[in-house]
Amino acid sequence: MSLKKRYDFVFLFDVADGNPNGDPDAGNLPRVDAESGHGLVTDVCIKRKIRNYVILEKRNEPPYKIWVREKAILNEQIEEAYDSSEEVKTALAAWQAWQKDKKKNPKPGKHYEDVAKDWMCLNFYDIRTFGAVMSTSDKAENNAKSEENNSSKVKKTAGQVRGPVQITFARSIEPIVTLEHSISVCAARKGDKPIEEQIGIQGRKFTIPYGLYRAHGFISAALADQTGFSEGDLALLWEALAAMFEHDRSAARGMMATRGLYIFEHDSKMGSAHAHELFDRISIKRKDEAKAARSFDDYKILVNEAGLSGVKLFRRIAG
Repeated sequence: MSLKKRYDFVFLFDVADGNPNGDPDAGNLPRVDAESGHGLVTDVCIKRKIRNYVILEKRNEPPYKIWVREKAILNEQIEEAYDSSEEVKTALAAWQAWQKDKKKNPKPGKHYEDVAKDWMCLNFYDIRTFGAVMSTSDKAENNAKSEENNSSKVKKTAGQVRGPVQITFARSIEPIVTLEHSISVCAARKGDKPIEEQIGIQGRKFTIPYGLYRAHGFISAALADQTGFSEGDLALLWEALAAMFEHDRSAARGMMATRGLYIFEHDSKMGSAHAHELFDRISIKRKDEAKAARSFDDYKILVNEAGLSGVKLFRRIAG
């Protein structure tokens, strides 16, 4: 079932003694706003965890395949649309025939690239959710008998998709403190080098003692119509946001957990209020300013529901 309403949401998560999102341009230090000292987690990082959860939950099978995944070759997955879909093959053949002889053959009603795009949206969850740029294929097909008619050459691409779900960078509620830890090893790896050269301090590890992060999300029902993002897909998104950290454990990331998911449901497809006004209704305060925050219990979440009109607030996870 297609979406009938617009949604905006506030997403809270925290990290204790870990690095939630290292910056490769800064030696993998936790990302930080250089002016304010607030910690940052990119939207790409959050989407990666959602994708990983969907892979585990749906086993990377249609219609919940994931296009952007570890070691995936994107162009080969675009090629899959042309190899697996009879609709795409038919649309491509019709386009090539028209390109070869426009007087003899009628112009197809739909471009073959758009047919491929529909197939990709149907089969890949992250494409119909977040969108994608699928104009990257470097392969071309030529059914002409000679090279004279270059118009018969086509690239097997699937265009671009603007996804209905968009997520901002997450920003910590307060400035973070980055700690640096030396890493030492006691075992050597190679037998042709002195053991003493291979043991001892071999690297650095960075963590923050504690940080509570806040991100904002937007879901457009109008754009969902274009990609096929459904009510079932929306339910899976809420499930992933609530549980994705449970399946993304590592020593480097410390203890991470979803602490709040506040969903504003509009009563119409185009929305009944500005997103920023709704987000302002969720505020986070420290209980005791005299001591450093080291757990979620050091904060209180204040929710203002007074005067909401045309919008309902749901607490999927209430901090």
